[in-house]
Amino acid sequence: MAVKPVLGDWEIPRVGLMRTAEARKFAELPVPGRQGSLFQDLNAEPTLVEIAGSLFADEERSEFLTTVREKFRAGEPVTFVADITEATDIQFVVIDSMRVEQRADRPDEVFYHLTLRESPPPPPPPDPLGGIDTSLLDQAAGFVDGVTAALDALDALANLPDFSDPTALLGGTLDQVTTALDQLGGVTSAISELFGE
Repeated sequence: MAVKPVLGDWEIPRVGLMRTAEARKFAELPVPGRQGSLFQDLNAEPTLVEIAGSLFADEERSEFLTTVREKFRAGEPVTFVADITEATDIQFVVIDSMRVEQRADRPDEVFYHLTLRESPPPPPPPDPLGGIDTSLLDQAAGFVDGVTAALDALDALANLPDFSDPTALLGGTLDQVTTALDQLGGVTSAISELFGE
């Protein structure tokens, strides 16, 4: 047989038989007073792919059993490609069951039978917003921008001088006025002496 099925990145060796089983699921709805029933289509069941073959060499058998058992134990969906699945939507499969047998009449030959079950790819992750109206997010962003602008304005006000002490604005000018007034006090006493007061 020229069929070379590939499971993940592993080419299944020495295939002797491949077959698929496809079926649809229907719910029967009996109609009272009418002959026959109505059927509701519940879509197709997962496709089954059966692969059987045999191995002869010890090294080939050991490699096959190690690889197939690792994939079986993992239980994870893997890609699958084969001629027999042409015109189907099969992309991923899981190894549903496996059977390995050795017969007394053929001691050097090991027979295997794998059943693969279609496993569609997982759905995309859900929308974290869950259909929330995104205009609310825009409004919230505008509010945050407004608060940030207000905080920046308050920060700018923090650099203004303290108006509770007006002398801070005058700086050294007040000292000069005080000195001038002190000198004026001396002039006042001199004038009083002149007039004899």
